[in-house]
Amino acid sequence: MKVTEALEIFSQTHPGMVRSHNEDSVACEPAYGLVVLADGMGGYNAGEVASGIAVSVVVTEVSHSLQDASPIDRDETSDEELGVMLLRNNIQKANASIFHAAESQPQYSGMGTTIVSGLFYDNRMVVGHVGDSRMYRLRGEVLETVTRDHSLLQEQIDGGIISVEDARLSKNKNLVTRAVGIDAQVVPEIHVLEVLVGDVYLLCSDGLNDMVEDEDIQSTLYALQNNLPLAASQLIQMANDNGGRDNISVILVKVKGGFSVPRGWLAKSFAWFKR
Repeated sequence: MKVTEALEIFSQTHPGMVRSHNEDSVACEPAYGLVVLADGMGGYNAGEVASGIAVSVVVTEVSHSLQDASPIDRDETSDEELGVMLLRNNIQKANASIFHAAESQPQYSGMGTTIVSGLFYDNRMVVGHVGDSRMYRLRGEVLETVTRDHSLLQEQIDGGIISVEDARLSKNKNLVTRAVGIDAQVVPEIHVLEVLVGDVYLLCSDGLNDMVEDEDIQSTLYALQNNLPLAASQLIQMANDNGGRDNISVILVKVKGGFSVPRGWLAKSFAWFKR
């Protein structure tokens, strides 16, 4: 099954109840199984610029590279899969673009963005992220956080300084320790995960998970997994009902079938028919 047939994808974004404009950016490229979400930060409109650059660079560059190549192709030098390399390298390319824009245009000084992205192929997913925008996975009735926040609060939890329960009440939720575009270089966190039919993946900005407890996210996704538009709307409504203090963005991906990449003579036959 082609990845476009195997995945159902839906995205939605909302400014929330407090902010006058939306600094989140989302994009989906179903033809390549690519989803990207970014939460910008900076001065007036600068966050919106940063998140827009990040999403545009990753989607444009990854899509262009996969027009004539397969994500399972391996680099001759590192033996790393192209899909993994593309996500890492283009998050770093987005970082350079944002950093240089901020350096050359005073109105954008200090702008940056979080990013969380997923590239689905060959019954797997490469997830790449920087900052505290998250990816969750609902498998059966179990909701798990796929990403680990790059934040001061997460470091305090990992160090045993604060409990998970106390962290929910902390005022330091939005202090990220890693972001795209703030420094000349950034190291994205990259993982490759097995994907199963029936999985539902949620990418979100912290405007959702800061306002809605994981238990409520789980119950909503489980109840509405067969209606992704309604699930997305309900998650955003819940965040707004709880205060909506930030922009809220979600991307939902449901795995409806397998999407292994053809190999050997079968791959060559497909390539010939694509001409």
